[in-house]
Amino acid sequence: MTTPAGLTPGHELSGKVVLVTGGARNIGRAIARALAAGGARAMVNALHSRDDVDATVRQIEAAGGTAASCIADVTDPDAVAAMVAATLDRFGRIDALVNNAAVRPEQAFADLSIADWRHVLAVILDGAFLCSHACLPHLARAGGGSIVNIGGETGHRGAAGRAHVVTAKAGLAGMTKALALDLAPQRITVNCVVPGRIDTVRVDPEIPGRAVHRPAVPPIGRLGLPEEVAAIVRMLCGPDARYITGQAIHVNGGGYMP
Repeated sequence: MTTPAGLTPGHELSGKVVLVTGGARNIGRAIARALAAGGARAMVNALHSRDDVDATVRQIEAAGGTAASCIADVTDPDAVAAMVAATLDRFGRIDALVNNAAVRPEQAFADLSIADWRHVLAVILDGAFLCSHACLPHLARAGGGSIVNIGGETGHRGAAGRAHVVTAKAGLAGMTKALALDLAPQRITVNCVVPGRIDTVRVDPEIPGRAVHRPAVPPIGRLGLPEEVAAIVRMLCGPDARYITGQAIHVNGGGYMP
């Protein structure tokens, strides 16, 4: 049986510690598993999905890796500080941060309230800011770490009914460039991985508990796999990507070509 991309066992991240936000399911879970497959010890975060994030940890451990879970709201500065402290207490260092936590509701712009708008921006942008800021001294102490932000194709091409999500993801791409310049003197790389149509299951924002699939197929003829996104994240956190920074790397089967 072929090992999915990103899950091939290796040692390039041996001795490293990674913190992955939003790692309970889908792309976040695949990222945590891929980094652990590369030899990293992983702290896997979720907002409240304890069963799912613990399942991610069990999958990593079953494959011979090392991981732990942490429930924390990335929009809460105190919770983020506690999560970083828990990572240090458990593993002693932080070498890479993956800002994957996000929400993607769909709502017509005319119906958006300021609370709806702020909630999405808080999770995607404030979360990335707070986690990056809290991890910064530890990444620097590690001798030059990695920050990988998980963007969204809609942040580059737009989408109807998602003004708040599009704005937040576009802002994340801009933040990536700014941090890449700010943190380059400390040898910290900052990049944005931008998934296109990926075969994941999401919850219908209008009908809680009902899963929805988005079946549009890009030119390559199929949906992407979460592991294919995770493989790029793993590469960016590894020793062969120390000269890559400030980039938005699209993983989309040709669905969008900037």
